[in-house]
Amino acid sequence: MSADTTSETAGRNDVPWLSGDQQRDWRSLVALLATLPPAMDAQLRRDAGVNLFEYQVLAALSEAPERTLGLSELAELAQGSLSRLSHAITRLERSGWVERRSYADRGGRRAKALLTDTGMAKLEEIAPGHAREARRLVIDVLTPGQLSALGDAARAITAAALAGATEACRQAGDC
Repeated sequence: MSADTTSETAGRNDVPWLSGDQQRDWRSLVALLATLPPAMDAQLRRDAGVNLFEYQVLAALSEAPERTLGLSELAELAQGSLSRLSHAITRLERSGWVERRSYADRGGRRAKALLTDTGMAKLEEIAPGHAREARRLVIDVLTPGQLSALGDAARAITAAALAGATEACRQAGDC
């Protein structure tokens, strides 16, 4: 073997390849991630004229004290970037469901979002259909044990992904 071939083989042996069962489960997760969000999004668009991200924004605001959150915190809760959130807030403002407000914070100006009474009424109108779709696609097809395990797994995966994103952000100096 040449040095190049030896190095190439050693590199391939260092790869933590997935077993057959792990590949099957990984592909199942990828399929879930590719099919569930668009299905939930389609229901919300069809029934309420909002997308899944906008619904998450409305829901997060509805649960916040005084139905108000800073945009950075809201972006984190809705699992989106500040840019994506800004576009969503603009759409929700046009409907009268959210207001963007400025406030002073430690010598600077920041923005926060407020869920309006009209927005709360809209959320209360669309939440039942969203809950029915969540039940149809996830809750009712799993046993309580499966649902609990899925929740535990989802939280662990999310934590690992967020930790990796935070570290990448720190290394790039973007946060």
